[in-house]
Amino acid sequence: MKTFFALFVLAAAMMLTSTGCSTPAYSGHERWQMISRNWNYEGAQIQDDVDALLLLRPASRLTIWNVR
Repeated sequence: MKTFFALFVLAAAMMLTSTGCSTPAYSGHERWQMISRNWNYEGAQIQDDVDALLLLRPASRLTIWNVR
């Protein structure tokens, strides 16, 4: 019974002290850079859609976006 209790306490301590998914993958600064980059991309997409809607850019098969 004492060994069972000791194993239970050991298992409970291991579960409480393990980090699991609680460790953040990115720092606050890196996360803000990712969000800012996405906002900038979305803003450029909106501008491109408005230009296409109002016919401000001549028709072309070429893209203005950076393509890898």
